[in-house]
Formats: sequence, C-alpha cells, structure tokens
Amino acid sequence: MFPQVGLCDVTMTSVVGHITNLDFPPGYQWGQCPASRLFNADIITKVTKQDVFDNISKEARTSDKLMIWTDCDREGEFIGKEIFDAARNGNSRLTLKNVWRSRFSHLEKNHIIRAAKTPAELDMKSAAAVSCRMELDFRVGTSFTRLLTDTLKSSHIIEKKDIASYGTCQFPTLGFVVDRYKRVQDFKPEPFWFIEPILRKEGRKTIFNWVKGHFFDRLYVCIMYEKCLKNEFGTIVKLETKRTTNWRPLPLTTVELQKDCAKYFKMSAKTALDAAEKLYNKGFLSYPRTETDKYPSTMDFTGIFEKQKQDSRWGSHAGNLLSQGFEKPRNGSHDDHAHPAIHPVNYVSIDSLSNANEKKVYEYVVRRFLACCSKDAVGSLTQATLQWGDEFFTANGLMVTEKNYLEIFTYKKWESSKELPKFLEGERVKISNGVIKEGKTTPPQLMTETELIALMDVNGIGTDATIAEHIDKILTRNYAIKQKKNKAEYIVPSPLGIGLIDGLDKMEFNGISLSKPFLRKELEKSLQDICNGTKNKAEVVEEMKKVYYNAYGICNQKISLLTSQCRISIGRGQAQSPP
Repeated sequence: MFPQVGLCDVTMTSVVGHITNLDFPPGYQWGQCPASRLFNADIITKVTKQDVFDNISKEARTSDKLMIWTDCDREGEFIGKEIFDAARNGNSRLTLKNVWRSRFSHLEKNHIIRAAKTPAELDMKSAAAVSCRMELDFRVGTSFTRLLTDTLKSSHIIEKKDIASYGTCQFPTLGFVVDRYKRVQDFKPEPFWFIEPILRKEGRKTIFNWVKGHFFDRLYVCIMYEKCLKNEFGTIVKLETKRTTNWRPLPLTTVELQKDCAKYFKMSAKTALDAAEKLYNKGFLSYPRTETDKYPSTMDFTGIFEKQKQDSRWGSHAGNLLSQGFEKPRNGSHDDHAHPAIHPVNYVSIDSLSNANEKKVYEYVVRRFLACCSKDAVGSLTQATLQWGDEFFTANGLMVTEKNYLEIFTYKKWESSKELPKFLEGERVKISNGVIKEGKTTPPQLMTETELIALMDVNGIGTDATIAEHIDKILTRNYAIKQKKNKAEYIVPSPLGIGLIDGLDKMEFNGISLSKPFLRKELEKSLQDICNGTKNKAEVVEEMKKVYYNAYGICNQKISLLTSQCRISIGRGQAQSPP
C-alpha cells in the first residue's frame, strides 16, 4: 500500500471540517471596544474541536509519517495544515518533509490505492490563501456586522434578538437580487408594431416573421404595410434546408450542478450540494466541488458504463454505449487541476436511497455523464424567405432527426416544430392575410436561483463550494425571501434587504462599493496570486484591510443614510412582487 516505507503500521483517524477558528483576545468582544479597532487587533486561533485535536496529537506521538487525506481543494489544504499543526503538538519530529498529501477525487478502491502510492506535498501556498481569506472575512465581517447590528437595533429597525450580518460575499449576492428587483419594479412597458403576413397552403396556415423585427414608430410600420398591401401575391425568394446540431452537455461542474438542480428540481444550491456530498461520502459520486469541465484522458469510461448498465431506467443506454461505441466527451475550458468533472463512481439503485434529493441528484449526474458520452442531437432546419412588396419575412420549420443524447438526458427538450408546407423557391404565393400586430416590451423576470448562481460564478463571488452558503445566508438573515409566481420560484429582497443596499449605495466610498462584486473579485484574484506564489498572505491582508478600514470609517460617518433608507424601504413594504 505504501511502497515508500514498505511494511508498516498505520493508524487511520478522521476529522469533520475545520478543527480551529479565529477569535479576538479578551477586551475585543462585542461591546468592549469600538468595532473599528478590530481591523488591527491581534487574532488568536482557537481549537474548536478539542477532542479531535487531542486525538490527532495523541496518535502522532510515535508516528514517523503523517498522511493527509482531506478533500483536494483549497479548503482541504488548509484543514490539512490544521491536522499537521495538531500532530506537531504531539510530535515535534514531524515536519513538512515527512508529511504526505494524497490526491484523490473519489472513493473507488483502485483510485484510492493509486493515491496512497503516489503522495504529494502539502500545498502551503493554498493553505495560506485560505488563511488570508479567513482573516479578512473575519475582520471585515465582524466589524461591519457589529456596526450594522448596533445601529439598526438602537434605531428600532431590527429586533433585539436579530443580527444584521455583513459579509464580503453576502452583500454582493444581495446586491444582485436587489438590482434585478428594482429593474423589474422600475420597468415601463413600451408599445411596438410589426407586420405579419399569413399564407395558407396544403390546408395549413403559416405565419411569417418580419426580418426587421418590430418598430416603436407606428407611422413607419403603417407606411411599410400600405406598400405591402398593394401586392396580392408574394414570392418565396429563398428556400434553405440545413443540418443543425444540438450539442451534448459539457462535463459537470459544481456550479452547473447547482444551476440545473435549481432549474429542474426547484432545489436550492445548498440542498443540491449537500445531497451530492452525501453521495460522494457513500462512494457513489466523484468529489462534487470542482470547477473542471473536462474528464482526464485516463478516465475509465467503459468501466463506468459496465456498472450502470444494470439499471432499469438508464441501463440500456449505457449498454448501447458499450456495444456500439461512445463519443469522446467535449472538453470545456476550465480545469482546477484538483478534481475531474463530477461523474458516477459506483452504481446504486435510486430505489435504495432513502433521501429524495439524493435520488434526484444521483440520477441527474448519471444521465448527464451518459449524455456527455453520447452523440449530439441532429435536426433538419428549413427556412423559407418571403418577399412581399419591398419587405422580407421568414418562417422556420425544425425536424429533429436524431435525438441521440436527448434520449438519456430527458431534462432538456428539443422538439420538432410545425412542419412547413412544401414551398418552391421562386414560387408566387397568395397572401391570405396580412396585418399590423401590436406588442409591448416585457420586463425582465425576477431573480431565479439558477440565474443568481450564474451571476455569482461569473463575477467571482464565492467559489463553487461556497456559492450555496452565501445564498442561504441572505435568506436566513431575512435579507431576501423565496417567492413563488406562476409555478416558478424567485428570490426577491425583503424591505430590510433593499434598505441595506440602498443605504450603502448612497454612501460614497472613494470609488469602491460594498454592495457590488468588484472588491470581492479583486480579493479572489489576489488569493489565486498567493496560490501561484506571486503574492504572499501578509501583503494581501494589509492591502485589502486598508481598503475596508477606510470604507468602514466612511460608513460609520454616514450611517444615518443607512437607517433612513431602511425606514423608507420598510415603510413602503417593498417586498411585494411587481405585477
């Protein structure tokens, strides 16, 4: 198992998450000092799981080697360092030179054996990046949370038992929700007009669409329409039929898993990730926290098909991929160099899973994986172009000829449309009816969780692993609520949430914003620089601490703007969905 040392005794133990946390020393607790002092106060590391810490220290006393098996991401690297520190507490002979770090992405037996035989070093740069992020989040979050909470309580805006927390990811997340809500609320519909000719052939009605779209000038449309009406007939000037492809999905990332579970199952990002992690811990899925949208060249596809072909729901498709051959999955452009895209590792009948969310997530992951290895869907798209007077119009007809991956990936719909009549190029056709139609612009929809996840991902708010936590936080703090409308579920801001964002936006922070994603995005870039070795923790902490300290001072001076906006918002009861 461990060829590096030969025959040896091994003690295996476990941790669950972090075993330490950050705190301020005596004299800096809530109410004991101005919150502004927290930016430069000493920070102490407290052991929060003393029994786990003591167990590691005890077991390490007679050990010659330490092997870390935590999750292979930044957070896992930091937890690995915590384990190393606990082990060093019991055995000072342990140094980084005799600490091994296993690299693995799932719990399949042969994969684990390979990881044991090929250990790496503990990545102290990644651990430093996490330590940097934790310190900044702790200092900034604690100071602003105390300021906001004390102010809103003394102004009787929140209850004595409530906390008005601030987080550097939490508030940009809320900002997205408030911004979308206001765009919907402030939307004013505008009328527009367009020409719509209708043909009848082979007993069927075909509606053509104006290539110019629509216009907000009714007079212009009327003039164009009058010119068209001088012609009883039109001409099919172009008839084009071409093959069209509906691409199979890319290999699955954490963000895509969360987005699709919200879209297809109305499942929150946190619920989806929790279910995926439980399936991972049971050995059914690969590690579910990954930014990678490609599979490694060493992936044993046929081995996975073999395991899945026994299922009554998707087994026949897996069997066909084995017997008829499978397509090489598409490669995305993202690779976190830690974990492959999410995929099934071992087979389990979903009927044997007791949790409904785990059933949905497992089936989705399997179907997505099989779809990635299937052929693209193919269709035939016919477009007819009609000239009526001086204007041109088009009508389309789609015929799906090969469903391929859509046979297994049943969540996505791509279906044949109404077939066009058999037009001929150059054919003169009688215009059965031609009318001016009126429409109006429609507002953007309220924020869905799927859209919010995508916005956070593209703006660098949180990571694939923490996006769900930030969304959950604005809901539990009652900064936002989930609201159902027309069978869809949206996230809308509460009056308090709107007031907080409005208040911060009215303050001028010397070119920065506490409710927009730019500051956090800058921090995430700096954390990556720490991982790459181009920056160190100390310089990033000092750089970002200065920015937030200055912002805190301005916020403290202009705090009345926050309370007044909260009162205005709560007074209006703005949590109601716009019509």
